[in-house]
Amino acid sequence: MAVLEPRNFLQPCLLLLLRERADHGYDLLSRLTPMHDGEGDSGGVYRALRGLERRGLVHSQWCTPQAGPARRTYHLTDAGESYLEDQVAELRLVDGALHRFLERYERTGAGRVG
Repeated sequence: MAVLEPRNFLQPCLLLLLRERADHGYDLLSRLTPMHDGEGDSGGVYRALRGLERRGLVHSQWCTPQAGPARRTYHLTDAGESYLEDQVAELRLVDGALHRFLERYERTGAGRVG
């Protein structure tokens, strides 16, 4: 389960966003906020995207809009789709373990005021 330590949760979040639609870094950062508490770390998002691209999980291309500067747009690859599915399976295991822990914790009378 070490693969999905909180510091590594950014990668599956980005892959899921790219599964929804291709996007560029700034918009990915905006869409990421409700899912991941990265505290607006744009540098971390771009580092993660470059790492995902080096691993062949995403690819990018420069797109020039009619107005404004060119932007690198990221797309999910087939390998990225497969990796995301693996990560979802791991997350389901973690989710189950957390729920079992919390249920057991609650049965001990946790939260009782003295």
